[in-house]
Amino acid sequence: MPAVSATIITLNESEHIAAAIESVAWADEIIVVDSGSTDDTVAIARAAGARVDVRAWSGWVDQKNYAATLARHDWIFSLDADERASPALGDEIRSLLEREPARRAYRMPRATFHLGRWIRTTDFYPDYQTRLYDRHAARWRGKYVHESVTPDAGRPGQLRGEILHYSYRDLRDQIDRINHYTTLAARQMYEGGRRATAFDLLAQPPAAFARNYLLRRGLLDGTAGLTISLMQAWSVFLKFAKLWELARSPDNSQLPTFRASPTPKGSAGHRWELDKR
Repeated sequence: MPAVSATIITLNESEHIAAAIESVAWADEIIVVDSGSTDDTVAIARAAGARVDVRAWSGWVDQKNYAATLARHDWIFSLDADERASPALGDEIRSLLEREPARRAYRMPRATFHLGRWIRTTDFYPDYQTRLYDRHAARWRGKYVHESVTPDAGRPGQLRGEILHYSYRDLRDQIDRINHYTTLAARQMYEGGRRATAFDLLAQPPAAFARNYLLRRGLLDGTAGLTISLMQAWSVFLKFAKLWELARSPDNSQLPTFRASPTPKGSAGHRWELDKR
């Protein structure tokens, strides 16, 4: 029966790490890679029985792949600190690993708790995540955003048990993250050759709202579903607006450039002129 190592990467996750580790207590070992927490994350993780390695932050993809190299076992279950493996998912993984699995990687749905309830509508669900994999046949790949485990060959299998995600503290936290991740997403799109048009700014946000609220049944979650659908549309608008901005000023500077020029004779100091070059 293949053994499995659970890996978690952390930075100042003292409020989450104990519950995350407890949710994967069925794993044969638990590894935490911490990138320099200044709270009690490391102490809590060690007290909970995890093997902790402290390593400077090197990016989402590299940090998660590094965690897999520390494992004693080839099968990896990767969890974020703000996630929990549901009991059903744990049972399903243990049952799957009673014999050699047919696939080299497996994905599972992820449910997010937000606005006081579990959200299983909109783009928030099923939000499939490939987290169980053979490290010799799959690995984390990605750049700035949307990093994921990708098998070297074939497609991942499907599990039914859920990852439970405690992603946002509140709307303010969600807005802060949207601002951060849309900046990264725009940069990734820009470097991939994508450019934004007026059509993108006009059409993409309403399309995102319709997809979330109607096609993916956000309306069934009442005001929470409406709020999430609107936030998703706002996120899409910001992403394309920032992409448009990058094409105009790829160095991220919108400030005018000034240069010093000699002042008229008889005046003191320098005169500053707008450089229109």
